[in-house]
Amino acid sequence: MRQDISPYDLRQAIRCGEFTGHTSGFAPGFVQCNLAILPADWASDFLRFCQANPKPCPLVGMSNSPGDTALPPLGDIDIRTDVPSYRVFRDGEFSEERTDLSALWRDDLVVFALGCSFSFEEALLADGLEVRNISQGVNVPMYRTDIDCTPAGPFKGKMVVSMRPFKAADAIRAVQICTRFPSVHGAPIHLGDPGLIGIDDLGVPDYGEAVSIADDELPVFWACGVTPQVALEAARPPLAITHSPGHMLVTDLRNSQLAVL
Repeated sequence: MRQDISPYDLRQAIRCGEFTGHTSGFAPGFVQCNLAILPADWASDFLRFCQANPKPCPLVGMSNSPGDTALPPLGDIDIRTDVPSYRVFRDGEFSEERTDLSALWRDDLVVFALGCSFSFEEALLADGLEVRNISQGVNVPMYRTDIDCTPAGPFKGKMVVSMRPFKAADAIRAVQICTRFPSVHGAPIHLGDPGLIGIDDLGVPDYGEAVSIADDELPVFWACGVTPQVALEAARPPLAITHSPGHMLVTDLRNSQLAVL
């Protein structure tokens, strides 16, 4: 499938099961979102968790009321079918992956769409920087850290980060570029030694796939929208649904609309 496909056409392909892959590099220019879906009686605490942890959980949109399957500000979306792959958690334990939520949908579920680092990758590429996971055609590597998130009610846990390697001068430029995009994780949270944030081996990511790192490159780490999955595991709601890592909700919102000039 062409990567320059429109968000609408990509969602249609996902909806009918023609596309189930990771979405990095697809529909350039448009915001991609992480996903969290919870019962209404858990939603207010999760909203507070997002507000207390805006780097890993930048809120881009949420459903207007429980049971809504549409997100009108983000496009013609049916949240039950328009993400390539979902993860289902029961009592905090991963249960299954699905490509369609129709059989699981309930009228008390609340949808949260959270900013994704795939959106700022376009700005890095536009500045001439190589984004290694895109050039190598893999899902971005993601790692659990020892950095505590600010708790809210039952939601707590360690931050998950995504990593892209750059030479030192390019890493500085990446910081400058991403600072303009606070709604999609903003500036990196760490550069250099992964051990300082609790990562033992960059060659073994917790999610996604490893990428090559040259001897003269620094690993650069951004807060990652997989963090809510860790918080969901800690909170143990009876039902929670997220995107599968790298398999995002692609919206009609333009990345330029999120930039702070």
